Amino acid sequence: MPARDPVTSILMPLFNADATLARSVASVQAQTRTDWELLLIEDGSTDGTADLARALAGQDARLRLLAPGGNRGAAAARNLGLAEARGRYIAFLDADDCWHPEKLARQLDFMDKTGAALSHTAYARLGPGGDLIAEMRAPARLDYRAMLGPNRMGCLTVIYDAAHYGAQPMPDLPLQHDYALWLRLLRLGGPALGLDEVLAFYRVAPGTLSASKRRAVRDIWRVWRREEGLPLATSLAAFARYVRYSLRHRLPERARMRKPD
Repeated sequence: MPARDPVTSILMPLFNADATLARSVASVQAQTRTDWELLLIEDGSTDGTADLARALAGQDARLRLLAPGGNRGAAAARNLGLAEARGRYIAFLDADDCWHPEKLARQLDFMDKTGAALSHTAYARLGPGGDLIAEMRAPARLDYRAMLGPNRMGCLTVIYDAAHYGAQPMPDLPLQHDYALWLRLLRLGGPALGLDEVLAFYRVAPGTLSASKRRAVRDIWRVWRREEGLPLATSLAAFARYVRYSLRHRLPERARMRKPD
């Protein structure tokens, strides 16, 4: 049975995810903390995702299916879920990613002990076959300035305290909407504290939006210049840090993914 007042609201946008949705939902249901709600926001899928989500929600009252109709994109879907969220803490998980069973328990305990209103954890990047590509560490402390460059906070790991920040929607961008939200939260009152334990698993799927580096660069520049209103010189310095990080981390990852067995 669901908690009458869930502590954590988890936002999960759904688009053509019938192959992975059950696994992702099961990783939430396996959490050792049970005081959560999972909002499944159907975003115009053309496969069996909507029917599967409806069936899963019918089996567990902690799951709530929202189906507004149409395809609005991941940011808009998450924001629709946010408007319905009842929990104090807001968390994020995509329908092809998974959590460690202790993720909520360990991270919320970490936030309680440190007083953090914004936190993230380390996570593993997995190839399409489930093989480990890389472990992304969680820096102990990230402030606004430190985040002007690469996005060091994996969306599937972030939790923020809505009692501290209020309900904060993501800017409606095709890519980098999560990064834009992290910057806003840091401006409103950082820092973000990192729990450097691998508590989430991100599956890298070729052909997804996150694989389009050209569009990602365009949108991250838009975040700096339009969303944040940064001067050109500051944006160029942030871009240089972004490129250095990508060369150090992302290119080796791509090489490992292309390497034959």
